[in-house]
Amino acid sequence: MFDSTKLAHTLDKETFKAIEVDLRDALLDAQRELLERGTHSIMILVNGADGAGKGEVLNRLYEWLDPRFLGTSTVDIRNGDDTGRPLAWQYWRDMPAKGRITSVLGSWYHVILRERALGNLDRDGFMRAVTVVREFETMLRHEGVRVLKLWLHVDFDEAERRYRNQKRKSGFRRPLVQEWADVPAAHDKERLHEAAREIAQLVSPDAVPWTVVPATDARYRDVAIGQALLALIRGTFEADSGAAPAEPVAEPVPAAPPPSLATQPLPRPSIISTIDLTKTIEPDVYKKRLEEEQHRIFELTESKAFRKHGLICVFEGNDAAGKGGCIRRIRQALDPRDFRVNAVAAPSAEERSRPYLWRFWRDIPRQGNTAIFDRSWYGRVLVERVEGFASVPDWTRAYGEINAFERQLTYNGYVVIKFWLAITAEEQLRRFEERADTSYKQFKITDEDWRNRDKWDLYDEAVTDMVDRTSTLHAPWTLVPAVDKRYARVQVLKTVADRLESALS
Repeated sequence: MFDSTKLAHTLDKETFKAIEVDLRDALLDAQRELLERGTHSIMILVNGADGAGKGEVLNRLYEWLDPRFLGTSTVDIRNGDDTGRPLAWQYWRDMPAKGRITSVLGSWYHVILRERALGNLDRDGFMRAVTVVREFETMLRHEGVRVLKLWLHVDFDEAERRYRNQKRKSGFRRPLVQEWADVPAAHDKERLHEAAREIAQLVSPDAVPWTVVPATDARYRDVAIGQALLALIRGTFEADSGAAPAEPVAEPVPAAPPPSLATQPLPRPSIISTIDLTKTIEPDVYKKRLEEEQHRIFELTESKAFRKHGLICVFEGNDAAGKGGCIRRIRQALDPRDFRVNAVAAPSAEERSRPYLWRFWRDIPRQGNTAIFDRSWYGRVLVERVEGFASVPDWTRAYGEINAFERQLTYNGYVVIKFWLAITAEEQLRRFEERADTSYKQFKITDEDWRNRDKWDLYDEAVTDMVDRTSTLHAPWTLVPAVDKRYARVQVLKTVADRLESALS
């Protein structure tokens, strides 16, 4: 991949000037159309040896493109992660909206390569990190984010010569982007090259290939990058247009066989039907148990061990199942400075312009803190599925994307606890009517809640699929009988305390 004998490319000044005018016009036209279409965004990953001109490339992009719709994301890991969140949070934070372009310094590849070169990642850890990247990039592609992966190639000897020359200059010295300063040893650099070659082989087959750019000559480098970006943007337009499929050749259609028992779909059992909704708890027992579990949660979240972890509680369930009551009891057990409740509603225009997990990544808490989600990312496979807001391919692939998301959280020390609160249709109707008749509860009932009752069976089927496909070892579902609100609250609190105790022990 990085054979330096094939990378001695140069461009004289006159040829560069002649190409530059046409290239800039074409890039601005493509950028304008990208913005007008609003169907895709672009992330440019600028990777390569120090001295290859990464900073110069960013400056050139700002010169050639409309800077109003161009952003830069810089992830500096030289001093470690100081956000208190998973590293991926920073890339999600800076995710460009549709129609926009963002350049990334310190990309997810830089992190993997650095750790591998320094010997901090063994073979298994390296492969796991590459798998996470492949899942991430596959999701981005499906969500309309196109990734241009650049490797600016300069031999390390040449890069060091450039650095020394820059230091010897008098007056203003243009700053060099140094990302590999902590990889000084020759054998570490060789390991870096080997890891880079392996990453290219492992990741490129997923249809996001690397673009290796000879960077010895700055003019050649910049033109090659401009042309690669132009090709990527134009390629998204061709994918958008979609050539009309060829007319099929008429073939005789065989008569359908008569229906038989052998071809009838089998009945699908409901996961919710397995919950014993008759469970109750006596009021005096409830009060005692509630205080015990709240005390456990407080002690665990205030412990020293919890500082390297985080707690994420997800609440889903039938409308009027009592999610708010359970959340209030958890709030009572937590320091209000260290938690946040996120009430999830329909996505805004800003949120719809980015991959659907973007708005949830933004609300991931720092380690040592708690986030509670009243409704969550599972809306993609519940309400968006049932109401037709997401296409079948979108909600079908979401199961794997959600599992990958939660797996990243648990790898980073977060305890992910997911609750489905279940009630009967009859109990729901009783609670709806009570809300409608009580002035201070009327805000809890909407026309949409009433309409959803007509789709009870469709939601039941969606919940069954959701639990079946996303209840994993690292983030299992807890199904809570919630006809008796007191019983549900105690079970929720006990589950939180038990899971925290297990994770911190």
